[in-house]
Amino acid sequence: MADSPQTSAHARPLSPFVSIYRWPVTMAASITHRVTGVGLALGMILVAWLLIAVATGPGAYDSFVGCAQSIVGRLVLFGFAWAVVFHFFNGIRHLAWDIGFGFKLPTALGTGVAVYVLSILGAIAIFAWGYHQAGLL
Repeated sequence: MADSPQTSAHARPLSPFVSIYRWPVTMAASITHRVTGVGLALGMILVAWLLIAVATGPGAYDSFVGCAQSIVGRLVLFGFAWAVVFHFFNGIRHLAWDIGFGFKLPTALGTGVAVYVLSILGAIAIFAWGYHQAGLL
């Protein structure tokens, strides 16, 4: 008896799955750029909350500061700062591509890694500056 189409279809090898596929830096940077763009849009809720709290008065501002100073609040603020810095540096990278620079593979990989490194260092620098201004460093 011949194999049914359903049986032979299941016997074929499957394509590599995400867990065994190595993502190139350029692909990861592209996906991260999109994710940080969404994060920036959502993070504007924090900015609006801060501005409304400042305009409303000391009670509302103290509520915002209380949430922002919690561990979760600090993680969210750090994530927002990192998203801003990543999106900024990767945007510059895209502008360089728009003028025709950086398409060669070594350059594209190097600038992709540089964007990740600079964005992490930039977010840390923003937090260090903020802690320094608050007298906590």
